[in-house]
Amino acid sequence: MEFHVILLLIFIFFLCFCYSFRNKNGVPTNWPIVGMLLPLLANVPRIHDWITEVLEKYQLNFLFKGPWFTNMEMFVTLDPANVHYIMSKNFKNYPKGSKFNEMFDVFGDGIFNVDSKLWEYHRKMAHTFIGHPKFNQFLHEKVWEKVEKGLIPVLDHASKQGLVVDLQDLFSRFTFDTICTLIVGSDLRSLSVDWPNEPFLKALDDIEEVIFRRHVVPMSVWKFFRWLGVGKERKYKEAWEILDEFIYKRISEKRSEELFKQEELKHKEASVGVDLLTLYMDQAQGLSSTNVKNNLSDKLLRDTILNFFIAGRDTTSTALAWFFYLLSKNPRVESKIRQELDTIMDTNQDHDKLVYVHGALCEALRLYPPVAFEQKASMESDILPSGQHVYPNMQIIFNLYAMGRMKSIWADDCNEFKPERWISERGNIKHEPSYKFLTFNAGPRSCLGKNMAFTQMKAVVATIVRNYKFQAIQGQLVVPDISLMLRMKNGFKVKVCKFQ
Repeated sequence: MEFHVILLLIFIFFLCFCYSFRNKNGVPTNWPIVGMLLPLLANVPRIHDWITEVLEKYQLNFLFKGPWFTNMEMFVTLDPANVHYIMSKNFKNYPKGSKFNEMFDVFGDGIFNVDSKLWEYHRKMAHTFIGHPKFNQFLHEKVWEKVEKGLIPVLDHASKQGLVVDLQDLFSRFTFDTICTLIVGSDLRSLSVDWPNEPFLKALDDIEEVIFRRHVVPMSVWKFFRWLGVGKERKYKEAWEILDEFIYKRISEKRSEELFKQEELKHKEASVGVDLLTLYMDQAQGLSSTNVKNNLSDKLLRDTILNFFIAGRDTTSTALAWFFYLLSKNPRVESKIRQELDTIMDTNQDHDKLVYVHGALCEALRLYPPVAFEQKASMESDILPSGQHVYPNMQIIFNLYAMGRMKSIWADDCNEFKPERWISERGNIKHEPSYKFLTFNAGPRSCLGKNMAFTQMKAVVATIVRNYKFQAIQGQLVVPDISLMLRMKNGFKVKVCKFQ
């Protein structure tokens, strides 16, 4: 009898999956036992577009119900009023939550993963150091140094040799080398004409892919595979080990620096820049907190550094890849950028004057946000502005990719690439509220590295558009990958030509 019941359940599951697979563009069906999991799994290869379609039909708010007894119920919302309420007005009731910590366990006790006092500590430290005059000087010097000694030689070589270049890989290496210099003070020179293999980059990509997949299967399932040490979870574990080896090595090297070098640095404060790891080690000794040791442990430094790597390398490189993809589809925009650059003598010193470039970057970030979704969890019961009832520990998801494609938020031309929507009649950058343009987060958790990201992106855009022309390889399929970051599944391949 039990055998027949099992066969019947398998048959029902098979029928539901087949129907969900054939009905990809339809409204998700809430099946008995399995909930809406089957439509979700059937649409994983096009998950972001599917969510966009669903939220368009449900007018910005949708309650996803997972399989019974799996605690996989999620409220997905794009409603700006809900976003503002959760991210700002009632911020304390919506932390990251314990489920987020488990899914993103590789981040440890870094700023992305933690809440309350430890988050306040991280926020205070990061705000102090990213705004530090020595670090800002260091940032500008090292970004332009990487452009001149890394990016330009590689593009010149590709142009002379007639090589095909994957821009996603190019920008990933550029931002990796830059962020390495800014965080730990050493340039690994992964951006060079011989394209050296860098295991750390591959490990980051693997980590992000697995974390995303943890969101589309019940937690009990991926935890079981983690316990077995098989499949994607095994790849995750191996990638974690590579990240740890790399970061702990840098911490050890930094701790073992000779004392006279540190003394020399102190005597040259007015003229010498300094990396973030040095700032943390140098100044953490004087901080006191009931929740954080005065002397930062290697573990907490490791977590802090990894969080900075994710924020500084992946977001900026992903944004640049999608920006040049959009530029290849919109020659009018490229022409206007070039016209603006022709009016500015020194883009190194005058990058704040690049208004149209800034608008074009914002527009690319709206359509292709590097982090496709944000996640929160409620502490106490609540009612959102949309009328949705929230119970304790309920997952709330904001899909930024879908948000940029909602006509009710961005008007009927929301799918067009129009930098002009970011420029006022006076020719200044037009401010859009963060609960509408969530790329740099909102409220108390708004991104501290926003200016740093724009500094890097403007340096790259100005250099490339002024000196080179990209020809996209015909026939390539450029689509988002299934990953935590909105990376391109197959990259974006171009031929590089010198601009005459």
